[in-house]
Amino acid sequence: MNYLIVGGSSGIGREVARRLTARGDEVEVWARRSEPDLDGLDQVVYRQIDISEALPDNLPVPERLDGLFYAPGTINLAPFRSLKPEQFAADFDVNVLGAVRVLQHVLPALTGGDGSSVVFVSTVAANVGMNFHTSIAAAKGAIVGLGRSLAAELASKRVRVNVVAPSLTDTPLASRLLDNEKKRERAAERHPLKRVGTVDDIAAAVCYFLGPESQWVTGQVLGVDGGMSGISGL
Repeated sequence: MNYLIVGGSSGIGREVARRLTARGDEVEVWARRSEPDLDGLDQVVYRQIDISEALPDNLPVPERLDGLFYAPGTINLAPFRSLKPEQFAADFDVNVLGAVRVLQHVLPALTGGDGSSVVFVSTVAANVGMNFHTSIAAAKGAIVGLGRSLAAELASKRVRVNVVAPSLTDTPLASRLLDNEKKRERAAERHPLKRVGTVDDIAAAVCYFLGPESQWVTGQVLGVDGGMSGISGL
């Protein structure tokens, strides 16, 4: 099977690439890094692409795609009063408009086969109000709306669209929030399962949605969040 991972040079995207190639799938990765961390993934096709810009019309896409995972994200945490409109716009551009640019570019490849899957990443903060999350929650909340609307529109073309909504996960993007033991302990304590998420936790959910096991699942938002969105940790 053929998959495209956008933002697959590190963190969750990289682990998804590793899992897919390990089971024999063909994987192409787009990311903006000039030197991606793809050690051990020599079979992955890598293209340096900046999704904050218009994609080149001649950007090649596999003739058929069985799945797309859009992994880019931001963690812009600050009091609302200190956030500028430009920061809201930047979060929206990376999380939502980047996804729109990519999906519109590759849609013919996704609709040309016998069924395919699109997976987006939201956040638990789009469902549970959290201090200092206004900008990222607004952008990731839009991803939920985009995903569900696309699931309805593309169902007749046998394209499934689902969303994974993590809580705080130990990735390079979140490193400054977990850069000492005290921060890590406080973050773990906020979750009913008393730990922060791992790359493996989220990648497993993404691979479920991408794979044939979820052939009858679309329009769903799966909280992979240590219980944060569903139960009280008190």
